[in-house]
Amino acid sequence: MELRQYIQIARRWAWLLVLGLVLGAVAGYFISSTQTPVYRSSTKIMVTGSPEQTNAYYYSYYADQQLAQTYIQLLTTQPVLAAVGEKLGYPVSAGQIAAQLIGETSMIRLSVEDTNSQRAADISNMLVEELISQNEELQNARYTSAEESLQAQLAQVEVQISTLQEQITNISAESLQAQQSTVKAEIDSLSAQILQVQREINELNVRPAQSEFEPTPTYSPEELSTLQGKQLELEQLQSTLDFYQSIYLNLMGVGGSGAAQSGETSQLTQLQSTLALYQQIYSNLLSSYESIRLARLQNTPTVAQVEVAVPNPAPIRPQPFNNLALGGAIGLLLAAGIVVAIEYLDDTIKTPKEIADAFELPVIGFIGEMSKENTGEGSVYVAREPRSPISEAFRSLRTSIEFTAVDAPLKTIMVASANPSEGKTTIAVNLAMVFAQGGKDVIIVDADMRRPMVHRYLGMSNRAGLSDVILDASVTKNVEHPWKETSLSVITSGGLPPNPSELLSSRNMLRFIEYLNQEKHMSIIDSPPFLVSDATVLAAKVDGVILVVRPGKTRASTLAASLEQLERANARVIGIVFNRIPRSRGYYYGGYQQYSEYYSHGYHHYYGKSRRNANKPIWERAKEAVKSQLEE
Repeated sequence: MELRQYIQIARRWAWLLVLGLVLGAVAGYFISSTQTPVYRSSTKIMVTGSPEQTNAYYYSYYADQQLAQTYIQLLTTQPVLAAVGEKLGYPVSAGQIAAQLIGETSMIRLSVEDTNSQRAADISNMLVEELISQNEELQNARYTSAEESLQAQLAQVEVQISTLQEQITNISAESLQAQQSTVKAEIDSLSAQILQVQREINELNVRPAQSEFEPTPTYSPEELSTLQGKQLELEQLQSTLDFYQSIYLNLMGVGGSGAAQSGETSQLTQLQSTLALYQQIYSNLLSSYESIRLARLQNTPTVAQVEVAVPNPAPIRPQPFNNLALGGAIGLLLAAGIVVAIEYLDDTIKTPKEIADAFELPVIGFIGEMSKENTGEGSVYVAREPRSPISEAFRSLRTSIEFTAVDAPLKTIMVASANPSEGKTTIAVNLAMVFAQGGKDVIIVDADMRRPMVHRYLGMSNRAGLSDVILDASVTKNVEHPWKETSLSVITSGGLPPNPSELLSSRNMLRFIEYLNQEKHMSIIDSPPFLVSDATVLAAKVDGVILVVRPGKTRASTLAASLEQLERANARVIGIVFNRIPRSRGYYYGGYQQYSEYYSHGYHHYYGKSRRNANKPIWERAKEAVKSQLEE
């Protein structure tokens, strides 16, 4: 469709579009007014990895973002939510929380929604505090086992040192053997621990490479921290094992100066050297313990709150004006959808272009809708309102018919329609009167023997008419009646026969039409609609057929069926007449709108003014006449 057609459709259905807009806006505002206000409070968190992790990754930027994503998931875990709810005194659900990275940074925007603005801010701040606490606990857990093992070993070494100091003061063979047994047991324990830690390190190392360009495996920040802790623990255990093995050899008499010694002097020397080794072990364990603590601090990612959440006084929803606009837009779209569906399913004729495109027929007349006060019984509109736009439209129709009849004169014209109630009788009567006003001897014949209307329109009796003429041609002069001192004569339908199709198809009907062609300049025949076969029978006997179409009411399929019947009857179709065009529906008839506006101004200015003056008192009319002359 062209843009103009869309505009015409929008103008035609403007009431429905406005109604949908208003109803949608009202519904949106009503829904907004019934909703509970929801407030949102936001805070910002900065997450950075440890220096060692950053140095270990050549893609440290992506490592920080991966770490930030991990903390986003941690924010909505049940332990964090339960801890926050317990501290605040009311439950907190994951549906209230929304966290996301800010652009291409490692900062997190944490947003919390609640029906109370203060509670939303409190939940945001408490979530950050709990996240920091949970982060420290999780990071500390990776080094807890190594620290606990070192603390236990430090305690054991302290006990051994104090025992050795006592044994040095009280030297005996039994104490030396007891010391050997203790060291042997410690060596076995350390060997078992070394094997276990080595096994865990091997499990972390056994993993596939990511691609052929990176043959060495890559680790996440958490995995790298765990691996480093295990390696530190392995080094500490191996160093401690070496010291214990030296102590054991010394106690067995191998770690001395190489010469066998006996008695108390030899035992004292061994115990003193063993004490020195234990003191060295204690020093190394203490150094390892501090190294692990330092590694824990260095490998713990930093989580810091950059911006504190504050209560937001304005709710984020509902937003009455936004919902009102959204509801109006939805209502307008629904109304537009209904209009599109109606227009798509509507196959009625609306414009002359549809006639030209679908049926290749001209539209020779545009007749507007007549007011009821001018279409009463016993009156013809063009005779009563000779200067109206509709009368001019009938004269234009007359001119179109005369131009059509230049090569083949039209003496008998049938006016028909596809459906009843489309105004064919109105067109037939007024067209006949317009031809009569042009100085022609015109007769109008009512050939609708099922529902005749001409006699009602003209206020005449229908006692005798066409049915009597067909049965007895000698009564033709008796049933023909002139109408009100004009050159227009009328033959009504007469009595309604039981077989109108047979009468219209009879030879007498053909003789009657030949009689009309000889006696009259023009014969206008009002026929039944094409719903019955009478119109098809009659169309084959006349010179031309005018089809009356009511735009917006006559269906294209019905009109196509009528034209198909006319084609089978080998009838000549002069053209289409648009009838009862609404004055406010310019999209139905195009050119008639401008014609109507042009002539209606002059009509109302002169003819309407004379009517209004006729109802005024004589002194007022005289006063206006004098005033008009003075102005001229």
